[in-house]
Amino acid sequence: MQYDYKIPRRQSKVITVGNLKVGGDNPIWVQSMTNTPTTDYNATIKQIQGLEEVGVDIVRVSCPDSESTANFDKIVKAVNVPIIADIHFHYRRGIEAAEKGAACLRINPGNIGSREKVLELVRAAKDNNCSIRIGVNSGSLEEHLIEKYKSPTPEAMMESAMTHMKILEDADFTNFKISVKSSNVFLAAKSYQLLAESCDYPLHLGITEAGGVRVGTVLSSIGLGNLLWQGIGDTLRVSLSADPREEVKVGFDILKSLNLRSRGVKIISCPSCARQGYDVVKVVAEVENLVAHIKAPITVSMLGCVVNGIGEAMYTDVGLVGISNKENVIYLNGIKDHKVSNEEIVEHIVSLVEKKAAELENQK
Repeated sequence: MQYDYKIPRRQSKVITVGNLKVGGDNPIWVQSMTNTPTTDYNATIKQIQGLEEVGVDIVRVSCPDSESTANFDKIVKAVNVPIIADIHFHYRRGIEAAEKGAACLRINPGNIGSREKVLELVRAAKDNNCSIRIGVNSGSLEEHLIEKYKSPTPEAMMESAMTHMKILEDADFTNFKISVKSSNVFLAAKSYQLLAESCDYPLHLGITEAGGVRVGTVLSSIGLGNLLWQGIGDTLRVSLSADPREEVKVGFDILKSLNLRSRGVKIISCPSCARQGYDVVKVVAEVENLVAHIKAPITVSMLGCVVNGIGEAMYTDVGLVGISNKENVIYLNGIKDHKVSNEEIVEHIVSLVEKKAAELENQK
């Protein structure tokens, strides 16, 4: 039997974001954000639909001006996932977005303004069945906290979050989650740890401004993986300077690696060496691309030789083991089944994965 481990989750309150329940034992939802001008609502809708295709659960949309919120309802009605309105500086944009169907309002304590303005947003959220995210960021902490702590520190991030948490609680509003993001992985991790120990609200995870695809993926995997391993986190966003769809893919890969979500095909493959019976790097890249659309949780092992190939194939749905430069062995559900030639590998593996996906769909 293959060793498996289920990470015990921090038990938070359960809130709602649109039709999703967040926190408790509910799935850790994967979020992304549009980078189109929100005023171009057709382009924004198209980008959200592209994110839906790769499995996004929640999408955040910037609302920097009244022109952006004017057609917010058209965006909400055209897509199938909850839409969060990203609000900075102008609290009235939050009120407008709530009235136009936003599932959640992200407010930044560092720039949203006075307590009275926050309470106006709370009233709008209550009136429109809308949740709130208190989104603290080390790059935009309140000036008085920078003066007090001399720089962004975990304690400063914590104080910002807790102050606004108290404002919402005093207004008898508890349908909110919290984030304490930073581009500094140590600062973010410690801030989330302090927050997780001090409250039971759902936490949205992120290492903000992480960078491009490669560096941003590494930073996010270290930071988010560390917190998720501790059971901390109820939603997450991988912040990359890239196509937003890459954020979703990396987010799911992080969760899959920790057995926290199982959407899509998980490929186990070797880096290849002189023993390989087929061109592992080339074949894996082609298969990954051709099965990217499959949502079913399927495991595939693709190893170039028998050193570890047989052992891995015994615990995957579809296994490929390189034997020679002429033929290779296919394992199905851990059992040796048949052989396939090098020329047929890609097409054959894809067909087996698609067949398995169809079987799982029929079992629902």
